[in-house]
Amino acid sequence: MSLELTDSQLKASQLKVPEIVCGFDGFVDELIRVVAERTGLDAFTPLGSLAELGALVTAAAGRNSLREIVIERCDAGGCAINLGDGLAALGAQVHYFGTVGSPIHPAFSPVLARFATATALGSGFGRTLCFEFRDGKFMFSVMSQLAELTPKLLDVHLASYRAACQRAQVICLTNWTLYPHMTACWRHLQREVFAGLPNRPWFFVDLVDPSSRSTTDIIEMTETLRGFGRTALSVNRTELAVLAERLGMPAAADPKDVGAAAVALRERLQIEQVVVHNSQINAVADASGVVVAAAGPFCTAPLKSTGAGDRFNAGYVHGLATGLNPRQRLALGSAVAGYFIRHAASGSLADIAPYAPVE
Repeated sequence: MSLELTDSQLKASQLKVPEIVCGFDGFVDELIRVVAERTGLDAFTPLGSLAELGALVTAAAGRNSLREIVIERCDAGGCAINLGDGLAALGAQVHYFGTVGSPIHPAFSPVLARFATATALGSGFGRTLCFEFRDGKFMFSVMSQLAELTPKLLDVHLASYRAACQRAQVICLTNWTLYPHMTACWRHLQREVFAGLPNRPWFFVDLVDPSSRSTTDIIEMTETLRGFGRTALSVNRTELAVLAERLGMPAAADPKDVGAAAVALRERLQIEQVVVHNSQINAVADASGVVVAAAGPFCTAPLKSTGAGDRFNAGYVHGLATGLNPRQRLALGSAVAGYFIRHAASGSLADIAPYAPVE
């Protein structure tokens, strides 16, 4: 499958400047490699896989062990930050509201400078240790300070948030899992902001892996989703499996089954769309009955994988805001993610075109 955009359509897409509201998470990501063997002061071989790390940890049970790590970068992170960065690179006007610290942590400054507006919520920010390997990543997040995000804190900036939402084609709500009061925040905004919007925006929701939350919390959250309006829920295969298990639904054991699993989840949640993203396959189940599966942006040696799912979401959201069809939205998401994992940076519409999936 190609990007399925003609030259005239691509030019028209570049002329459209959607306005997107993104919130509310902000994290400082420390990108880490685990040393397998050091061969010099500035040279080492990293562990190649999560399985290798798991074997080392298992072997250390009952005794002590030590392994060197190398912090390669300290990046601005968090779903809303990464999503906004991808959207800004595509030409969208991004209005960001989130936990980037007060004063704002320096890691966020280059990204926030690319946004149309940026508003810091509260004094804290999240911190994630991202252990990266060829076959995936394992992340540890520090999150006690995230309890600061409450409906009362949102009220401080409610007027400016409402004004941004009134102009937006899409309102993005990210990282439910790590913010303990997020369901209450969503309900508060549904009453105080979203119910009175004169426009009819899409609501794009990315939960982050909800494995650590109770089944009661997850069910309460899913019931809240119906209160937004036109809602698209984006999940990866891990998140899809967790939601299926907690909601008593069959899981998609094989990648080729994600389309059917997306249909079942969308029907269970009674929302407009469920989008599934993965490095090997992507799918969308639409309320109109459209189900599309497309090859993902697989790369055997990614330069950076942390944040790739957020860049897929950026492409998908841009397509949602500019009226692309489901197949084009998936292709645009795959192209944005494909560029990112190979360059460790967000690409423009011109940059990402060569990374559109092909059959």
